[in-house]
Amino acid sequence: MQDEPVQTLTADLCDAYDDAIVISARFTGYGGQRACLGPVEIIATENDNSLVSAALKGPGLGRVLLVENNGSRECAMVGGDLARAAHDNGWQGIIVNGAIRDTVELEQVPLAIFALHSCPRKSEKRGLGVRGKKGRFINADVNPDDIAAADADGVIIISAKIFKGL
Repeated sequence: MQDEPVQTLTADLCDAYDDAIVISARFTGYGGQRACLGPVEIIATENDNSLVSAALKGPGLGRVLLVENNGSRECAMVGGDLARAAHDNGWQGIIVNGAIRDTVELEQVPLAIFALHSCPRKSEKRGLGVRGKKGRFINADVNPDDIAAADADGVIIISAKIFKGL
């Protein structure tokens, strides 16, 4: 939604939207961009990034991908190749409730990437998971096209029904 996010993006949005949900986890920024803002697509999975790969290799349309992997430290959901594909395909950001890998490569990709951990192990590829439906992301019920914002202060979700912009 924005090419160059404001440094105080999530704080400003929380000031503007009392109903913004602050995600109750501490994420680390791994990507070359420091913030993202856009409508969400959510994928819920369990240590399988098949749907994540398919999503990021398709049109991003300015969206932010939320990957719900239950905080797993067992394997990475996104690495350097997928991050480059996401950037090339117009994704605004990726937020992983779990792990990523290729941290040095991710710093070189001009994309906002947030995760709880890093792990060098790749994920399984069994085609498991749910994509594009209402889901739970940590402490928030998220509908497709709700708005996600992330920066060094944290991650927030704003209902698409009330979002009017910053």
